[in-house]
Amino acid sequence: MYLERLNSVREELQSMGAESALITSPLSVAYLTGFVCDPHERFLGLLLRDDKAVLFLPSLEQGKAESVLGGTNALIQEIVGIQDTDNPYAKVKQNGGAAARCIAVEKEYMKLSQAEQLTSVFGNPVLNDVGGFISKLRNRKSADEILKIRAAAELVEDVLAEGLKKVKAGITEIEIVAELEYIMKRKGADAPAFDTMVLAGANSALPHGVPGKTQVKEGGFLLFDLGVFKDGYCSDITRTFVTGEPSTKQRHIYDTVLKAEEAAIRAVQIGRPLAEVDRAARHVIEDEGYGQYFTHRTGHGLGLEVHEYPSVHGANEEAIEAGAVFTIEPGIYVPGVGGVRIEDDIHVTSQGAEVLTSFPKTLTRLDI
Repeated sequence: MYLERLNSVREELQSMGAESALITSPLSVAYLTGFVCDPHERFLGLLLRDDKAVLFLPSLEQGKAESVLGGTNALIQEIVGIQDTDNPYAKVKQNGGAAARCIAVEKEYMKLSQAEQLTSVFGNPVLNDVGGFISKLRNRKSADEILKIRAAAELVEDVLAEGLKKVKAGITEIEIVAELEYIMKRKGADAPAFDTMVLAGANSALPHGVPGKTQVKEGGFLLFDLGVFKDGYCSDITRTFVTGEPSTKQRHIYDTVLKAEEAAIRAVQIGRPLAEVDRAARHVIEDEGYGQYFTHRTGHGLGLEVHEYPSVHGANEEAIEAGAVFTIEPGIYVPGVGGVRIEDDIHVTSQGAEVLTSFPKTLTRLDI
């Protein structure tokens, strides 16, 4: 699997005329090699050429890399430790990079200061971008990746089901977050996939609000947006509830969002523009008079990262690809009233969207 991914990048290098790639995103390194490492501020890089692959990493991580990768093999021919006092780009040049006059990098990840160091050491080589290709490679999920995302989705739904039992009058948003993240760890999540969001009452009208000391009270929306990171992959789900008997307006807002999400899911077909998924959801919301309150894109890619390629918005005319996994999450956010968002994780198949999340979506009253 990893060798196939490396060879795909090698083929792309040949097509762009680059002698080598220097891949420095830890997630890309993990995707291409299976080696997971957080170098913090230190240097991590994979030098990929047609004839070899060399992994550069902090010296303190070298033993771990040799254990995971089994030393030199068909995948990685050399593992080079870098001391804090070393110039990492000089080490790259000394260990396989000297002849490169055209180097492919991840332009969305590499900082300007790093690019300046690289070009200084290598004598101003041409820099091409390989990051976009790697993102598109990651977009086409393997069967094993789908299994891991599905497992992460099942886990977060278990967490939400148990967490709802903790909701009572007077509990604060941040207290519910603490309960949810404790349940995540107890049930085997490696970490939350992102900062867990619980927003009560009028706060639910903030699409990316920050949970605080607002208490849960009768009569408001209660929005949960959470995900887990498990075995290298993420899940992401949003469900909105109402505390007490929902008003007519609350029912209308909720039903509109649900219809919009269902329309977007139906719009998923291989080869159709991603923009059509966004438009399908947006048209429903606009037709019900809430267009100005739907203030974000309809979804985002999901996998190694909770937000990755592709972006599901109304101007993205890129074709939907088989094997892609992305979220569908329309919302309506009315200031002073509250907000509703419903989010599922979907896998693109030849039959359309396979929904990986299954937590009930009917409007549910929480008795507190």
